[in-house]
Amino acid sequence: MNFIPNTDSQNERLLARIGVKSVEELFADIPKEVRLQRPLAINGGMSEQELVKHVKGLANLNQTVEGYRSYLGAGAYEHYIPSFIDQLLLRSEFYTAYTPYQPEISQGTLQAIYEYQTLVCELTGMDVTNASMYDGASALAEAALMTCDATRREKVLVLQTVHPEYREVLRTYLPPRGVELVEIPFKDGVLDQAALEAALQEDIAGVLVQNPNFFGSIERAEEIVQLAHAKGALVVMSVNPVSLGLLKPPGECGADIAVGEGQPFGNALNYGGPYLGFLSCRDKFVRRMPGRIVGATTDKNGKKGYVLTLQAREQHIRREKATSNICSNEALCALAFTMHLSALGKTGVKELAYLNLQNAHYAAQEIAKIPGMSLAFSSPFFHEFVIKSKIEPAKINSALLEDQIIGGLDLARFYPELDHHLLFCVTETKSKADIDRLVARLGAIQ
Repeated sequence: MNFIPNTDSQNERLLARIGVKSVEELFADIPKEVRLQRPLAINGGMSEQELVKHVKGLANLNQTVEGYRSYLGAGAYEHYIPSFIDQLLLRSEFYTAYTPYQPEISQGTLQAIYEYQTLVCELTGMDVTNASMYDGASALAEAALMTCDATRREKVLVLQTVHPEYREVLRTYLPPRGVELVEIPFKDGVLDQAALEAALQEDIAGVLVQNPNFFGSIERAEEIVQLAHAKGALVVMSVNPVSLGLLKPPGECGADIAVGEGQPFGNALNYGGPYLGFLSCRDKFVRRMPGRIVGATTDKNGKKGYVLTLQAREQHIRREKATSNICSNEALCALAFTMHLSALGKTGVKELAYLNLQNAHYAAQEIAKIPGMSLAFSSPFFHEFVIKSKIEPAKINSALLEDQIIGGLDLARFYPELDHHLLFCVTETKSKADIDRLVARLGAIQ
């Protein structure tokens, strides 16, 4: 085992100490037929120069949005990230920080999380925000469990316009906790309100809605809240944080809990992670929140300081009684989110959202002019939209790739009834020339 830096004499002393004669004895319980019967396929050592060249060669096998124009969205969005963010994240006190259990040596990390919480509250219109949610999907699942805990009910409604993979996570989280999950169908790209009204009974703990939804369409959020509250159910609203530059925030819509994926601010696509979920709520639900909350206080000398507050001790040592087992620190991703949002400010967020809206609507308008293609839904949308095509989506995307364009998502993967439908996303990273090139290439596909 050349990759273990022990001498032969050291190995002998270690084996003698634990009472075995050879390394082979350590693996005696593993059947020989499942063991690797040859050395690991690892080449000899490399110099730093050789290693860098080798790793770059492997990395170049991947195709990225640096060389391609991507129109994929569906929960992971390409946005421009100011260069200062990555530079500041490289500071060792940021990227080496772990969970700040000891406030006396973690003031910088705690303050950064506190500022993040403040910004999310302002963005969502909620009273309190936690930190260290893993991603948008698990944040939604945790919020669903909060509704059950708060109402003492065990049935949750989720709209089918919520991200399919988020709903898959819900199906993993809720049944083991004894919670029944019921899906509500859609019509014209948004909730089928009649179906929701029929399903809303006195035993419903929460209604889970995404706005803008998976298709990019804008749901009638306030009407959904009114219907749910009339039956004593809580509303969890999953939102795209960029859209809140234009849309009314969940708090103003009357939602009880707001969640979402924070990746659009400050975090690159990274082939799917790591990302960060956010979760905010009304004051009255604060003690039911998972994760951690940072609070501001003063020390004995009257100096301002930051601490973890409202900690449920069970989440550290009695997990079976915990409100959640969320424990990892997502503060580095949250810091990127905080820096990007702070740099934009209120005006910048509004301008960014408007640019996304404008680009997407221009693209949708031009694509819909192509013979054999049309907008699938008439409902208003933000920066994603669904195109119905007479041509197979696989053929469309294959042709686009030849021109270094990553096309839309084939919706039949998640919605069999939406065969020949593609979900396109257009953000501020696309110029008019980029969109015109996409339209021209789509028009040339036969």
